[in-house]
Amino acid sequence: MAIPINIEDILNKRKIESNRIEFKKGWNPDKIYRTICAFANDFDNIGGGYIVVGVEEEEKTGIAKRPVAGIYIEELDKIQREMIGYNNKIEPFYLPRIDVQEVDEKYVLLIWVPAGVNRPYNVRERVTAGNQSPCRWYVRSGTNTIEAKGAVLDELREMANRTPFDERGNENIELTDISRALVLDYLQTVNSRLVAGFEQLSLSELLSQMDLFVGPIERQLIKNVAAMMFCKNPAKFFPTTQVDIVIFPEGCVRNPNNMIEVPKIVGPVPDMIKQALDYIRTNVIKKRIIKQRDKAESITFFNYPYQAIEEAVVNALYHRDYQEREPVEITIEPDKISILSYAGPDRSISIDAIQKAERLKSRRYRNRRLGDYLKELKLSEGRGTGIPTIQDELRRNGSGSAVIETNEERSYFLIEIPCREGFEDEPLNGTINGTINGTINYDINERESDVLIAIANSPNIKKGELAERLDIAIRTLSRSIQILSSEPYSLIEYHGAKKTGGYVLTERGEAYIKSLK
Repeated sequence: MAIPINIEDILNKRKIESNRIEFKKGWNPDKIYRTICAFANDFDNIGGGYIVVGVEEEEKTGIAKRPVAGIYIEELDKIQREMIGYNNKIEPFYLPRIDVQEVDEKYVLLIWVPAGVNRPYNVRERVTAGNQSPCRWYVRSGTNTIEAKGAVLDELREMANRTPFDERGNENIELTDISRALVLDYLQTVNSRLVAGFEQLSLSELLSQMDLFVGPIERQLIKNVAAMMFCKNPAKFFPTTQVDIVIFPEGCVRNPNNMIEVPKIVGPVPDMIKQALDYIRTNVIKKRIIKQRDKAESITFFNYPYQAIEEAVVNALYHRDYQEREPVEITIEPDKISILSYAGPDRSISIDAIQKAERLKSRRYRNRRLGDYLKELKLSEGRGTGIPTIQDELRRNGSGSAVIETNEERSYFLIEIPCREGFEDEPLNGTINGTINGTINYDINERESDVLIAIANSPNIKKGELAERLDIAIRTLSRSIQILSSEPYSLIEYHGAKKTGGYVLTERGEAYIKSLK
């Protein structure tokens, strides 16, 4: 069974937290099944984990030692036969997913252990000893597997009714609601092996291999996260799943009647994130470059650092309660951007930590599987890292700190990101303005600046190569090219024949690039 994540990301511990990955040089079923039990119990709600058999770990880096040790193909067949029996040693019954993969011209066994829906699970202390061995409960503690005892075991048992919302089955979701094209796009993006056999598999088989069904075979339900990710209209199941962007050019207090409402943003969660960020990046974020007298280096800063906005938008759609009939609201004012989502932070996060707005580490996640998907798509860095990233980016940009607000009922989560000093009085139009004089005061959108720099470094570059280098969609790049090549800017132009030519800087574009040096 192919597993919907790239093996190299696991071996190099990319996109997945290291405490969710365990390498085993050889097949040791007693230890491995304790870890399978621990991942299935998912005590910290991190989404289960992966065990790779046939791989050693580098002591210094923690990543896989290359070339991998590997397992002989004859032994792999024997291991898979043994696992059929060992799986019955887990109570209630749990079936990990397995996949044989070729790495460094050798074979390894990848065991995927999603968080179980019937936890808590226990397993025989020694599965190789038969029913004479006692049953134990296991959990993960950092990168180690330990036996759950006392208060930990009590809490583990209490978690039986705390299955995250996105992992729950939904009887209203039908196979026809899931877009096969969206599933393929995701699998291609994460470079999954499922792509190779995509055309031969039915949609039901694909969702099964991606662990997107729950319940017995006779009544399997599609998980909520499948609709969040792969349904073109998830609002059909989660009403008011949308992003609303409102602009108050003079501020909502100073003149609440002067208001611009952006058409509501809808669609699968990744699409909503990208559309909201694309709008803000194109129409709101501005870049300023100040050429210092008697110094070679220029000072560059933004009204809002893009990555801080990105983390805030991703967090809002990742952590929101999809049972709430409220949109994610983004309010843009001259002095700040406010992002409001419902509901608020989990009660495992203290009010003190919320007020400090430094790091919000939750023990429970409403949508842990959705978080995995967003991380695999490089839309999220990892659990608990969003707020630190926002504050770090603001500090680096010379901006003030973000402020977080909620209430005692934890019914909402509001984060306010301040505009960097010096931009507050400028109109919220998102356009390039100023003059190119090689000295000071040239404002430009961040994406357009990236496009100009890439063209400067690679004259006659084609649109496809440019999009790949900047890691943006062709459609998005086309809008930037339209702006940069049109009056009154005319910073770039297409040079040469349609098939052999490419984009180059105009004299004005070269003057701008020169001002950066």
